Amino acid sequence: MTRYIFITGGVVSSLGKGIASAALGALLQARGYRVRLRKLDPYLNVDPGTMSPYQHGEVYVTEDGAETDLDLGHYERFTGVSARQSDNVTTGRIYQTILEKERRGDFLGATIQVIPHVTDAIKNFVLSEVEDVDFVLCEIGGTVGDIEGLPFFEAIRQLGQELGPDKAVFIHLTLLPYIPSAGEMKTKPTQHSVKELRSIGIQPDILLCRCDRPIPSDEKRKIALFCNVRQESVIEARDVDFIYEAPLEYHSQGLDREVLHHFRMTGAPAPDLEKWNDISARLRKPDGEVRIALVGKYTVLPDAYKSVLEALQHGGLANQVKVKTTLIDSTPLDAENADLSVLDEYHGIILPGGFGERGAIGIMRAARFARENKIPCFGICFGMQLATIELAQNVAGLKGAGTTEFQNPDIPMVGFIEEWARGNAVESRSQDGDLGGTMRLGAYPARLKEGSKVAEAYGTLDISERHRHRYEVNVNFKDALEAANISISGLSPDGRLPEIVELPNHPWFVGVQFHPELKSRPFEPHPLFASFIHASMKYSRLV
Repeated sequence: MTRYIFITGGVVSSLGKGIASAALGALLQARGYRVRLRKLDPYLNVDPGTMSPYQHGEVYVTEDGAETDLDLGHYERFTGVSARQSDNVTTGRIYQTILEKERRGDFLGATIQVIPHVTDAIKNFVLSEVEDVDFVLCEIGGTVGDIEGLPFFEAIRQLGQELGPDKAVFIHLTLLPYIPSAGEMKTKPTQHSVKELRSIGIQPDILLCRCDRPIPSDEKRKIALFCNVRQESVIEARDVDFIYEAPLEYHSQGLDREVLHHFRMTGAPAPDLEKWNDISARLRKPDGEVRIALVGKYTVLPDAYKSVLEALQHGGLANQVKVKTTLIDSTPLDAENADLSVLDEYHGIILPGGFGERGAIGIMRAARFARENKIPCFGICFGMQLATIELAQNVAGLKGAGTTEFQNPDIPMVGFIEEWARGNAVESRSQDGDLGGTMRLGAYPARLKEGSKVAEAYGTLDISERHRHRYEVNVNFKDALEAANISISGLSPDGRLPEIVELPNHPWFVGVQFHPELKSRPFEPHPLFASFIHASMKYSRLV
């Protein structure tokens, strides 16, 4: 029997519903249960693919090519369960689906309304493709009271009634602020948030209370009385030093126990938390520190590089070192007189993905600085393309090399590709087509060059990685690059699309067209990130 856990939030956004959902999923997994995690986003965009990183953070891409909310990255990293297209839905997609049906006449002339048509579509999404799991955890984006979230709250209210308490539980995440001048922890925001939730027909069963200190027993009792929950179901959601300690913290507070209590699952096995304890020990007792400079365009919002930052930490876990990453805005480095000596203090430089001309010259200069000073350098997607242009201009002698993305170069080193193979099918797009969902998205295979650094890191010659980009390195310049000792060490199986570029005579200089950070896990660090951090340790003389 599949049981459903609905996670909502109140008071303010960014309280950590995604981490809480992922941590609870990991705890249920540790008890031997199969889990699936889903995100219901109330915004009107069809997906986050065309949203600015400044507003939304990174776009997380699934194996099957869905552009999704970054919380799905948390879900995958904590549980190891690969997300699908069906694990993230927005108001925009719900309405798009309904309106397409209406235009076809599928509703037989009925008046289309929020109830029942929109709420039914949301419920169908929640209930679909869950035959093989014990628990489905559904996180509802935003906070209770948001106008755009009302159809989602109504849908899960209906599901709570239809499924019954034996198959549905409601968890509400709120804030318990501490007011230093009063010397008190205030419960009123939580009371008001629960009142708002109850006004639309949802009684939470468990409260997760974000706080920076223990909740006094009197305050727990007060919250339980005013919010109509068991006192044992008022769970501290304390700040943790490392997000991968969240499952341990939630378990110590009894979150998984309370969920199982609600479902009357008294015979549930105890959780095996050995791997989480091991991760905690590694994080707390590193053998040293490496400093990494992330030179990118969206450094104002660190969430724009969430998976990259996490993958760097995973690389540190693989090498038993702490990774201290500093975000450096590439835009000031565009200037002719830009001082690149700021990069001298770092043991490795990573050039992440992005779009557009702003900051591109700065990323290329950072790549050149890493190349000339023998600093380990890792270019990802846009970073790989710009590093390749820099190599073409300054190593291969192709002075006019550039990209058609934001200029008309004499030599189109990076350009728009109209069609490519995906398995036995051909996918295509047009230069002036829609931006949303038209990139090369999802998992694609690649073949590595024997004896290359990347082949050594992977331990195999055949790989599959997730992509998200509209432009490709032009394979027609492969011979010119390799004549200058610039190795195209990874290609698509048909040999048309360069996937990896590396410098054989450099300690570690690798650029990849795909996004390896999307497949990195704390228990399975991505081999390229592990190798990059190891090279950075060598540069810092830690090894």
